[in-house]
Amino acid sequence: MKIMKSKSLFTALATSALVALTLPVLAEEKGPNVDTAATGTKGGVATMAMAQDLYAMGMANKDALTVLTAAKLAASVELKDVEQKKKTEGTETAGQEDGVDAPVDAATMLASAKELAGEDEVMAGLIEDAEAEGSRGRIGGASKTLSRLPAGQTDVWEVPFYGNSYAEIAVVGDGDANLDVLVTDENGNTICYDVSWSDKVYCDFVPAWNGYFYVTVQNNGGKRNSYYLLTN
Repeated sequence: MKIMKSKSLFTALATSALVALTLPVLAEEKGPNVDTAATGTKGGVATMAMAQDLYAMGMANKDALTVLTAAKLAASVELKDVEQKKKTEGTETAGQEDGVDAPVDAATMLASAKELAGEDEVMAGLIEDAEAEGSRGRIGGASKTLSRLPAGQTDVWEVPFYGNSYAEIAVVGDGDANLDVLVTDENGNTICYDVSWSDKVYCDFVPAWNGYFYVTVQNNGGKRNSYYLLTN
């Protein structure tokens, strides 16, 4: 299990989840739906989340090799499009920009690596090799759902996971706006949260029993953020 560390912008959601535990709502109080002794093997969700982080780092540092590494990781993951249950709350911020339509994919990463490589023949050769390799031997078992979340609004996703089975969740934004993320179980217990100045979050854990988990994604930026919810 990973509990994400925080700044204090998004703590209201995390606090409300914790406060709910003290209220006499449930006949029987339950702790978090997490088996803290269990572990699992990271899969395609973790790989794609890492690819997005590397890409952002590589672009910030104008490092073609880092961007190429991100592209190869992204190309190694097969993501299946699925529908997930979601409700959206809040009021859109007035006068905001739309932003891009989706997070970057492997092809976009490769194009960025080419641009950064310039006249570097060695890098050009490495990029050509990556293009030739394509998506051979891709990792499966991961899914994605796209949401285009305006600034000022919040998505709440309902995602089921089996007990005693490794669970992975990631939120991968397009880089246009800060996204804060809270993951709770069906009893309101906080499983993961992240309120850093980022729009990329990864969370993994092993549920103790079959149950629903709620992924709250809040757009605290100034424009729309088109992000993927990734699950295994």
